[in-house]
Amino acid sequence: MTGHMGLAGHRDRCPQVRARLYSRCAGFTLVEIAVVVGIMGIMMAMAVPSINTALIDARANGAMRAVQGQLRTARDAAVSLRRVVEVQFVGAGEVRSTRLEGTTRTLLQTTFLENGMQFQVNSGVPDTPDAFGNARAVDFGGPTTIYFQPDGTLGDGTGLPISGTVNLGVPTRALSARAVTVLGPTGRVQAYRWDSVAWR
Repeated sequence: MTGHMGLAGHRDRCPQVRARLYSRCAGFTLVEIAVVVGIMGIMMAMAVPSINTALIDARANGAMRAVQGQLRTARDAAVSLRRVVEVQFVGAGEVRSTRLEGTTRTLLQTTFLENGMQFQVNSGVPDTPDAFGNARAVDFGGPTTIYFQPDGTLGDGTGLPISGTVNLGVPTRALSARAVTVLGPTGRVQAYRWDSVAWR
């Protein structure tokens, strides 16, 4: 009988115990919420510069790959079609490839640089490891029109092999510096990314 009463008394206390436990775990205090919001704000403030840097880097790499891809495509077209392919660097950010056949000119491809990227001399950034030049935005010794020959070499208007560099970037943003070089005697196209210390 005593055991039974003890059990009944225990049953009567259970709802009260559960109610107290629930009231303690039912929600967060205003101080707890403020602390969590503050921590989230700090983390977001730390992440924004990293996101901006990554975005600039991605856009610069996209422009570099676009120029590199067009130059390689122009060289491949010259070899496969057995024709001279002219590449013009127009304005601040247009690359135009044209197949030449006698007096006939056939436009093959046009690329426009986006997101503020343009042909430019990157102040304070040294020449690439190829050392083909960085005195001009498009540095092929003077001309901004170059010619891939049917044998894959790159030449000037007379067919004489020339090497050079296409320098790219966004004004006032050194980390956006990119370069694409072409080795005249072979037509090799190489891309470089500036990481604030060295070309990679």
